[in-house]
Amino acid sequence: MGLTLYSMPSSGNSYKARLLLAHLGLPYTHVGMEYLTPELDAAHGAGTLPFAKLPVLELDDGTRLPESNAILCYLAEGTDWLPADRLDRARALAWMFWEQNQHEGVIAVRAALLTYPHRAHLATPERLAELLDRGNALLAIMERRLAGHDWIATQAPTVADLSLYAYTHSAEEKGGFDLGPFPAVRAWLDRVARLPGHVGLTDIPA
Repeated sequence: MGLTLYSMPSSGNSYKARLLLAHLGLPYTHVGMEYLTPELDAAHGAGTLPFAKLPVLELDDGTRLPESNAILCYLAEGTDWLPADRLDRARALAWMFWEQNQHEGVIAVRAALLTYPHRAHLATPERLAELLDRGNALLAIMERRLAGHDWIATQAPTVADLSLYAYTHSAEEKGGFDLGPFPAVRAWLDRVARLPGHVGLTDIPA
């Protein structure tokens, strides 16, 4: 049966899973669906999405695993992407928890307000300014870490780097952030993009 990934091609959260699958060289079937499409409505109706959101990884036995960072940890188990050392693993997980609890809810939300037509009515000047200020503060946290380290959690790339790369790499283009004041973040984005097996957000499997 093999792996099946239900994902939203435009979403950073879905991109995380596609990115790690590419790095691991794992074959899978990609089922793409976007906002406000019959395909997404059908998936909701069929109960395909356990938490009513994408991405979802369907395993060989039909088990469906939701949540992007949980999918990363599952796929990375037993590989260098998920540290074997207890403390290093905890450090990677800490950044991944922070990504969902802080980073994604600001960086990704600002991008969504500016790029998805059905959310444009929420993109008030006040809301965009608030998200810009908060996003810059979050990027500054990453900058402080990366100013002295090549990778976000440990001395080697981990799932934490892929988790944070997904929305940070498009923060300028989609979210209107200026990464000029964050040179260490920019250098880290370049390092991630140069890793063997890297694929871009728009590199969608046939």
